[in-house]
Amino acid sequence: MMAALRSLVVFALVFTPATSAAQGNPVSNTARELAKQTGANLLAAAQAMPSDKYGFKPTPAQRTFGELIVHIEGDNRITCAAISGSTPGTEPKLAPTDPKDKLVAALQRSLAFCDTALAQVTDAKLGDTVSYYGHSAPRAAAVLGLVVDWSDHYGQQAVYLRLNGVLPPSAR
Repeated sequence: MMAALRSLVVFALVFTPATSAAQGNPVSNTARELAKQTGANLLAAAQAMPSDKYGFKPTPAQRTFGELIVHIEGDNRITCAAISGSTPGTEPKLAPTDPKDKLVAALQRSLAFCDTALAQVTDAKLGDTVSYYGHSAPRAAAVLGLVVDWSDHYGQQAVYLRLNGVLPPSAR
């Protein structure tokens, strides 16, 4: 994961749009831009998967699509609480077998929570120490970890969609 984080930082510094650099927060602005695009894909993929396929899993060792959505939602609340320095808040307990609309709505709320948390981040705050999965870490670990995690999970969703004959949002 550290190699992925280093790659993301290098990418952010090399490929940051001029508008982000001009605002003086090239890393946090780039992380926000990447999160916005990937978060939109996560939500669109959850919406695109047919309701009757939320129990689908490619192999016995993998999560069902519903389990993946529950995992992303829970991880978002933990990670974005670390980013914002707040508590994750309470959310009704989700089950992977809950109806699609309930899972999608919970995912959407978690993404909105992350948007709010990321909106407050500046490059100057990336070195601040936060509690991230029970450990002290720089805020940058949570911010970059979020973007890496979302990219990984969207890749999973895209495979699940394609295996069910659905074109992933980024391929449209």
